[in-house]
Amino acid sequence: MQQDFLPLNGTDYIEFYCGNAKQSSLFYQNCFGYELIAYAGPETGVMDRSSYVLKQDKVRIVLTTALHQDNPISEHVKKHGDGVKVLALWVDDATKSYEETVKRGAQSVEAPKTSSDEHGEVVTASIQTYGETIHTFVERKNYRGAFLPGFEARKSLIDVTPVGLKYVDHCVGNVGWGEMNTWVEFYERTMGFNLLITFDDKDISTDYTALMSKVVSNGNGYVKFPINEPAEGKKKSQIEEYIDFYNGAGVQHIAIATDDILHTVSELRKRGVEFLMVPNTYYDDLLDRVGEIDEDLQPLKDLNILVDRDDEGYLLQIFTKPVQDRPTVFYEIIQRKGAKSFGKGNFKALFEAIEREQALRGNL
Repeated sequence: MQQDFLPLNGTDYIEFYCGNAKQSSLFYQNCFGYELIAYAGPETGVMDRSSYVLKQDKVRIVLTTALHQDNPISEHVKKHGDGVKVLALWVDDATKSYEETVKRGAQSVEAPKTSSDEHGEVVTASIQTYGETIHTFVERKNYRGAFLPGFEARKSLIDVTPVGLKYVDHCVGNVGWGEMNTWVEFYERTMGFNLLITFDDKDISTDYTALMSKVVSNGNGYVKFPINEPAEGKKKSQIEEYIDFYNGAGVQHIAIATDDILHTVSELRKRGVEFLMVPNTYYDDLLDRVGEIDEDLQPLKDLNILVDRDDEGYLLQIFTKPVQDRPTVFYEIIQRKGAKSFGKGNFKALFEAIEREQALRGNL
């Protein structure tokens, strides 16, 4: 058996560059139930930015804003709006991870560096992926602090109640016309990922729009990256809309796992998180399509949760509307009951829901 030259322990954190990190952090605390655990900024000796680190179970997000206009973070926000800059990967050896990927053709963003404080040391190194997104390898086995050196531990000033988010299930990237295979090959060649599954425009199309998608995964399956590109349709696809508003390739959505999707989605709805709606007719023949499930149908229908089955079980999923004004980044909430797939049976209903939103925005 081929040895995995890039063993990954999972997603370490996801960093967003945003226009107002302080306000965004309150949104995530209030609406998604994340807890503030760390902060970096002028008060901690970091003079060019402010960053808030939020955590729920194994999910960690970092929200970062520039403090001056002549800053790459400001440029990123001006071009893309609020969006994902860093998909950080937790590794045992950041230097080796960097060397193995760079020698296979990955473009270096930052060579390995060691940062330390009274809590120990962390080694990080970064490589380029699609658009302006980067992967940062994080080696934290010798660190006991709240997040990373340069950050101070912080606590939420409001009562935060988690909604049951557990870990990052997968992160989806949108790339431009004809670029999907280039990036699939990048993950296979430079990071040793395997191609898990392919969807073409016959699988993923409606009367108006189409897209193609391939899913790559690392050896142990802890890190999965579906990659989408547009396909020819009668009207503008959601991938084209994303690329138009994001001004290039980037992270389209982050899927977060829960053990109780009914509880999680009920809580998120109560707190003002908006979701895509599928018509009630979706549920008319649901059990004929997916077979027997543990859940009662009515609560799923009330919350508009989708169900799909594969050879290994079934899954429940739902998608938020974009979480910023540009129609770019959104979230998926997913509960797996054995299924390893990505909800192919729901694509048509889901994309028709997205098209209804696109039409309201005048972008279809």
